[in-house]
Amino acid sequence: ITLVPRPLNLPVETWQPIVSGNQRGLDFMAKHGIKGIVGGGTIGEGTSHEVIQTWQRTLARHGRETRLGEDLILEFNIYLADTVEGAKREAQVLLEENMKVYAPLGMVPQLTEEQIRSTADPRKAVAAGLPNIDDAMGRGGWLCGPPELIGEALMEVQEKYPGVEEIHVHNAILATPMSVELEQLEWFGNEVIPIFKRQAAAVRG
Repeated sequence: ITLVPRPLNLPVETWQPIVSGNQRGLDFMAKHGIKGIVGGGTIGEGTSHEVIQTWQRTLARHGRETRLGEDLILEFNIYLADTVEGAKREAQVLLEENMKVYAPLGMVPQLTEEQIRSTADPRKAVAAGLPNIDDAMGRGGWLCGPPELIGEALMEVQEKYPGVEEIHVHNAILATPMSVELEQLEWFGNEVIPIFKRQAAAVRG
């Protein structure tokens, strides 16, 4: 493809979301040196773990022995607050708003057709058994709480997937006011990232 202006640094890394995780797609990525992004709020589910393992095996078949999670970015919805309960309460609103958009597009696969329709009607949604923030946290796609707990959760991810060097951090983008988004990112940068900087310094030292 033609890029204007031309990239300053070549070669350019290419990253793309891994959605279906089918073997044909993963082989195409490995053949062409494309790296993957796994997430969309599903990183903690068993299917995502299987995709990460399959990706490692795919790279091996293409001549690359890697650590589990290498050449992948893992994506997490993160909401910070002084307490876990406070974070969950605020994140629940964002989760509900996001579901209104993504469920009709088929991007919340665990929902039935009736549940999908209920997302547009607040009266029906209450009794529809829709996933809540506890469900999302249980699957691992959402991390909610104070900075130290978020840091601990990400440390566990680091241990489970030693090849991962980057993560994608965001809130429910479609529903989050910009002021909240900026506040959350600043808080993450000031109090969560330093946890990993201290870890890196300790390893070097």
